[in-house]
Amino acid sequence: MIEIKDVNFTYSQGEEGGGVHDINLAISDGEVVLLCGESGCGKTTLTRLVNGLIPHFYEGSLEGDVLIDGKKINDMPLYETAKKVGSVFQNPRSQFFNVDTTSEIAFGCENQGLPEEEIRSRMKTTVSQFGIESLMDRSIFELSGGEKQKIACASVSACEPEIFVLDEPTSNLDAHATAELRRMIAIWKKQGKTILIAEHRLYFLRDLADRIIYMRDGKIEKEFTQEEFKALENKKLADMGLRPLSLRDIESNVWQHGQENGELTFTDFKFSYKDGAPVLDIDKLCIPKGASVAIIGHNGAGKSTFSRCLCGLEKKCKGELRCDGKASGRKDRLKNCYMVMQDVNHQLFTESVLDLKHMREVAANLLQLVAMGKTVIVVTHDPEFILSSCTHVVQIENGGLAANYPLDERGEAQMLSFFNTAADKLEMA
Repeated sequence: MIEIKDVNFTYSQGEEGGGVHDINLAISDGEVVLLCGESGCGKTTLTRLVNGLIPHFYEGSLEGDVLIDGKKINDMPLYETAKKVGSVFQNPRSQFFNVDTTSEIAFGCENQGLPEEEIRSRMKTTVSQFGIESLMDRSIFELSGGEKQKIACASVSACEPEIFVLDEPTSNLDAHATAELRRMIAIWKKQGKTILIAEHRLYFLRDLADRIIYMRDGKIEKEFTQEEFKALENKKLADMGLRPLSLRDIESNVWQHGQENGELTFTDFKFSYKDGAPVLDIDKLCIPKGASVAIIGHNGAGKSTFSRCLCGLEKKCKGELRCDGKASGRKDRLKNCYMVMQDVNHQLFTESVLDLKHMREVAANLLQLVAMGKTVIVVTHDPEFILSSCTHVVQIENGGLAANYPLDERGEAQMLSFFNTAADKLEMA
């Protein structure tokens, strides 16, 4: 059992703000608990209290007790806590220790000193359960964000902890990978594992979470049972700063063509890694200038590679981009394109559009750019964000162009169909 008694925590000066106040919470063995609320409400801080990162890694003023099976977390060294609590973070790179996938999955078990045969057995089981055979013996640096998150989840699962703590684990996952994660969480739940999840995407957990903890301003404002939470109307959820519990409840805010004033044409746009494996192979793609274009597709499809090539960041990218018939070389694109990267370690932007409030703010900013005549390319797995900020959709699969359409009424239905295919799998799981 996890027990949090009269806990107050404030980060040291210079650390991120927030913290939590007057927290009292008991989580039973085998219970799945969802932490939700707007960004900064204290969800991540609460997960750090449970996995021991507070006070061993994040310094600050801590009052009260956090106990696992009656033992105080702050009296346990992190290596002991790690045997009981496995953590999956929002940014998978923050927990990698190796440069190849196979070694990464084995690392936790090796670190615990398990026998070689036991490690091999656990890895075989984990790889099979996650369905990640194709990701084995791969370089971490060549994986997409979603593929990295799969490896992070698998490496934690192989250690077989009794408690799983997940902090926004779907931020880099596409709809199908989210469905796979949902399946894995269901397996952990069936095994009797205790699971604590901080998330903004709620739809994939609506039938898994036994209890929902709603936080605001560092405090627990309300608790819901699964049935009570599912009974909340979309307006009530929005008033709480929460997203819908079903992809089918997503509404389009606005659709407009923007200030389209020409065309961008990509011809023979190709890129391969050093080993010659093709990652991007687009014969021809035309998108309007002055539009907001969503780039969708499964993890590893080539979306991020396309955006890097577009911005001129990949020297070995072949092909041509013409703007209103005028060729734009790689150096020209470096001058005229700006990229907000997925990885927070590369620049001072967050990894995703986070909660409902911030998602809407970012969407409004993008539409302002479109109104100024700028062309915006958005690589995202978030259908709600697409409907809030985009005018066109380009789908990339296996490095090639799979679809290209305006986000009118027909296009909206086509886009949602892509995401709802995975949602249907969730309903059937």
